[in-house]
Amino acid sequence: MKTTTSRTLFRRASRILPGGVDSPVRAFTSVGGTPLFVTRGSGATIEDVDGNRFIDYVMSWGPLIHGHAPRGLVKAIGVATKRGTSFGAPSPLEHQLGELVRTLMPSMERARFVSSGTEAAMSAVRVARAFTGRDRIIKFEGCYHGHADAFLVKAGSGATTLGIPTSPGVPAAVTNDTLLARYNDLASVAALCEAHAGTIAAMIVEPIAGNMGLVPPAEGFLSGLRDLCSRHRILLIFDEVISGFRASAGGAQAIFGIQPELTCLGKIIGGGLPVGAYGGRADIMDLVAPAGAVYQAGTLSGNPIAMTAGIWALERLSPKLYKELARRGSVLAAGCGRRHRHDRSAHFRHIRQLRSTRAVI
Repeated sequence: MKTTTSRTLFRRASRILPGGVDSPVRAFTSVGGTPLFVTRGSGATIEDVDGNRFIDYVMSWGPLIHGHAPRGLVKAIGVATKRGTSFGAPSPLEHQLGELVRTLMPSMERARFVSSGTEAAMSAVRVARAFTGRDRIIKFEGCYHGHADAFLVKAGSGATTLGIPTSPGVPAAVTNDTLLARYNDLASVAALCEAHAGTIAAMIVEPIAGNMGLVPPAEGFLSGLRDLCSRHRILLIFDEVISGFRASAGGAQAIFGIQPELTCLGKIIGGGLPVGAYGGRADIMDLVAPAGAVYQAGTLSGNPIAMTAGIWALERLSPKLYKELARRGSVLAAGCGRRHRHDRSAHFRHIRQLRSTRAVI
């Protein structure tokens, strides 16, 4: 595989962009080698600057549920672009997409569009703190909720350990109110709720963990969180930036039948364009400015191009689509399993051969 041009571009990019990229995972640090510079995507494939063509199993980290550059989406974006790329004023597209989101996720009685999942999570926590009059939040080890300071904490040594910053530049004071629990361990959550009773505003969790490998919730885990939050008057926040509209049209909350007070969304609701959203119960969301005093704003929030892409993408979610996704996922998983078993068998044959050779020697 030829990568000459990608290597040249990476050297050039490294002279202007920190690490040569605009998001750390793109640097290929974990897998080695030089990142591939992509020039185009179509359907399930991408092509790099050296002309190599690949099957794309990442799909821009999730939002491209309809594939790269579907013809209808490209056309819709083109029409919207001719009308203007940013207005700095309301457009009908915003509430149209909002109504569509609410139809798919009824727990989101009110929604506010932002430009990223990070914005959605930090804004949801802010309004939760205002609504409850409390400061502390619970998050789970291994769950990622964006790069806002309060979420950049590593695992503590015990269930009641306060968060410790894992990134330089994050003051300890910012994470002192972040409590860490263990995913799929209700006892660790219950211990935090008891130890800090009356001080916890919200509990934020990926209902299907997607940032420490794919970890589904154990039987009764999410319902247990719901019960604990109700008992301690804590707002439950589902971070469905990854699972929202991917696990099902109604997200993980529809699959497991658990209704959070607030939900964070991203990725797919922009059809591949930068977008995020947070929303939930009307009485909570009505605290957000200008309806209420909790300030949050964004010049490009509700961008007409992103709203157009989101409407196109969500209107085309169908039972047939999810059935086909499940079928293809099963085929891929089965193939990976066969390859894994083959590789293990080859490994053990190699070990036996080495042992045999040593025995002869």
